[in-house]
Amino acid sequence: MAAASVWAFQLIHAIGLTTWLSVVCINNMHAFRSSLKAVAATMGMTPLKQEPPVETPLLARAVQGPGLHRFALLVITAVQALSATAGWIGSYRLATTGHLAAAQPWLNIAVCGFAAVIFVMHLGGLWFGYWIRQDKLHLTHIAQLIWGMAAFFLFNGYAIGTDYRP
Repeated sequence: MAAASVWAFQLIHAIGLTTWLSVVCINNMHAFRSSLKAVAATMGMTPLKQEPPVETPLLARAVQGPGLHRFALLVITAVQALSATAGWIGSYRLATTGHLAAAQPWLNIAVCGFAAVIFVMHLGGLWFGYWIRQDKLHLTHIAQLIWGMAAFFLFNGYAIGTDYRP
């Protein structure tokens, strides 16, 4: 019974993470212009220029190039799509085989892609000073990094063991 409950938790977490990756990817594709505006605002450091403006030497880092904004969003969306695909394959394998080992490579790819996207947004945001006026976004990215680390440990058995059968 304990093994089945651990397997169920892993499966629910795999499906939850994969669904999240899928939804954010779909959102970026469906509302590409809106997502592009958000990327452009962060890279252009627009929040720091709003009233009252924040005078900081970091403003010299602002990037106004729409081509770079589009490229950044396309890369993020592509990594999200690849990660979601890997996550669905891993979730399916975990659900149908009952073996974490059968799903582990796919789930690890999904978690790696998730972490890569979050690091790009978090570190890019830090570069462009988003913690000054976009503090909730900054905290969200920190929470997502913790979620990615927890998922890695869950899917690699370091926290609770390795392979479970339902």
